Amino acid sequence: MKKRESMTVNYGFAAALTARPGMGDRLVDALLTGLDEGSPGASEHCVVYLVSRSASDPDVVHVIEGWTSEEDHHRIFAGQAAQDIVARIGGLLAKESEYADHVPVRGKAAF
Repeated sequence: MKKRESMTVNYGFAAALTARPGMGDRLVDALLTGLDEGSPGASEHCVVYLVSRSASDPDVVHVIEGWTSEEDHHRIFAGQAAQDIVARIGGLLAKESEYADHVPVRGKAAF
């Protein structure tokens, strides 16, 4: 496996998604398909794609993404693979997701 060159995150966001009661596992599974070959999280422009759960509510899922640029994110998000994931998670959500955009300053993501 070829190691990816270190890339700088110039655009990012965090999303809090609330699944319908008892659907947190399915929401996590659907979001993790974003890391599959050909999916947005597998893109060379996606430097950080982290899915996590709330410690107090298993139906609340958080996603943190870091991209090489806002333009790269929007271009890849407009693709069919990303739209398929959006459609898949839409039926699992109890309410509108909450987003916070970020302008990264410095940090670390090593998986």
